[in-house]
Amino acid sequence: MTRLRTAFLALAGLASLLILLPVAARADNLRAGAATSNITPELGEPIIGGFVPFPSKYVHDELHARCLVLDDGQTRLVLVVCDLLGIHQVVSDEARRLIQERSGIPPEQVLVCGTHTHSASSALGRDRLKYEQTPDDYQKFVARRIADGVARAVHDLRPAELAFGTAEAPEHVFNRRWSMRPGTMPENPFGGTDLVKMNPPAGSENLVQPAGPTDPVVSFLAVRELDGPPISVFASYSLHYVGGVGDGHVSADYFAVFSEELARLLDADRQQPPFVAMLSNGTSGDINNINFRQPRGRKQPYEQMEYVGRDVAAKVHAALEKLEYRSDVPLAARYRLLPVAWRKPDAEMRQWAERTLAAGPQSPRDLSYIYAQRVTGLAGFPETAEVPLQVLRIGDVCIGTMPCEVFCEIGLEFKRRSPRQPAFLVSLAHGYLGYLPTPRQHELGGYETWLGTNRLEKQASVKMLDALLQMAEDF
Repeated sequence: MTRLRTAFLALAGLASLLILLPVAARADNLRAGAATSNITPELGEPIIGGFVPFPSKYVHDELHARCLVLDDGQTRLVLVVCDLLGIHQVVSDEARRLIQERSGIPPEQVLVCGTHTHSASSALGRDRLKYEQTPDDYQKFVARRIADGVARAVHDLRPAELAFGTAEAPEHVFNRRWSMRPGTMPENPFGGTDLVKMNPPAGSENLVQPAGPTDPVVSFLAVRELDGPPISVFASYSLHYVGGVGDGHVSADYFAVFSEELARLLDADRQQPPFVAMLSNGTSGDINNINFRQPRGRKQPYEQMEYVGRDVAAKVHAALEKLEYRSDVPLAARYRLLPVAWRKPDAEMRQWAERTLAAGPQSPRDLSYIYAQRVTGLAGFPETAEVPLQVLRIGDVCIGTMPCEVFCEIGLEFKRRSPRQPAFLVSLAHGYLGYLPTPRQHELGGYETWLGTNRLEKQASVKMLDALLQMAEDF
């Protein structure tokens, strides 16, 4: 009897010990939360996107930072999409510092990117081409509001399941770089001619062929409560802004139209906790919404962006019906700073810039004068940039990021070569370092390759893509 009692007490003690031991975190306990933060600036702040900024007069629709937090029981990932033309690296750095301070999420596990709306004020600083900056008031405000949104999303974490899907939207994307008949190419600001023209006259008989491909695929992650209501959709589409806003209007462009329309289609626009849709910019550095094969008629303000945003939302909504969700979604992230050389003006270019600046601007939009200023500024840059690159693993899905306006063919190559499939690339993440053409596109010239529009070395896309693919191998 004594032995039996002793054995029983031993088993009871072991059971108590097992109850007290922490349960190992599992990768099939996905939780998710989403929230938005208003980041609309004061009226009167300059709207950027063109060569000459101008003050905002009216807010057509508010700008937001749209936040999604995923937690697999071991790792938390954050995805933030901001209704901004771009963000300077100091904004991402400060936002991620605050997120770590408030929510305990390491900076390398946080993605912060911009949509590239051309009707927002600047989170790139007062001098958007300046590399090293101290955050100004608006940049600090945006960083705080991003951290606020993430904190609210963390507060709303609940059991969830996730699916990956795609939708086809080819009718909205067109390559905007065209070759033209000999003798019809206009002069560039530097006094020479290129082999391709950005945004040539639509329907012109002088057009020959586009200089690159398009990517018609909308890639997206759909997150919902366990067999329940939707939490968030994080999508990526390789289309530049659409535009067509009112005079001096602040607007988040078709990216916000998509988000609001998808919520309406899902009957989730009044849901609590809120459903948050977000559309990031894929790789649209050479892609816009103009069909250059035919003349484009005039549209009413907001008409085209609403058409595009609603149609893309409808296509994603239809694709949602076919998805298979899962809660065993392991999460991981890799982040690194890759040294890449800045492009610098040679002696001939410096002499041209000096002569052009000495002559003064010939008009408010004198492109030669504007580019002479940019060329001079680049001469004072350090030799190399520290380019932030990031790769996220969300279940089987691999998301890569670059801090540039990335050409479409680079995104297609990442999709094709990624060791993790399915895969897609997000632009304008963790900074804004100008356009990113391929070496082949550099040889063709055109606006996106001009020194001052493009600022990284001509092999930058090759080095950055190789680095991302290697990072993806590490998972």
